[in-house]
Amino acid sequence: MNYRVDVITVTAQPIAVVRRQVKQTELSRVVPAACGEVWNFVKTAGIPAARHVAVYLDCETSGVMNVEIGVEVTGPFDGDGNVVYSTLPAGSVVTTSHLGPYHLLGGAHVAVSEYCRQHCLRKAGPSWEIYGHWTDNPAELRTDVFYLLAGMGTCAK
Repeated sequence: MNYRVDVITVTAQPIAVVRRQVKQTELSRVVPAACGEVWNFVKTAGIPAARHVAVYLDCETSGVMNVEIGVEVTGPFDGDGNVVYSTLPAGSVVTTSHLGPYHLLGGAHVAVSEYCRQHCLRKAGPSWEIYGHWTDNPAELRTDVFYLLAGMGTCAK
């Protein structure tokens, strides 16, 4: 798939999340379960919610990733101890959109990393995915991928 990659500035977006530590191999199971858990909480609490999100707070260097998984909300709220208030990062990001099944989403992350390498951009650490509304047609699933930028890096010549 060909990906259009852009650098944009984003503002902080309120989110309702659960925090987890997971292995990358567990994401396909943990992300949907956590999204469902948070969705049930916001629905019961009457909190307006939008799209599902997964925030990857750090790289998987020890085999385990720290993640926040949940939904976009309109503002702060009182959590229940498990579901808590957080925000998506603000600042300059490199981003692309993936259309298609989730198991092919890795291509979007590769495209962003390659773009950063080619344009001498340093990623700051956090990255996140915002999932479009569900459809039964996997080819129509949209996922927006974001990486917070730390600035310009050094390019090898």
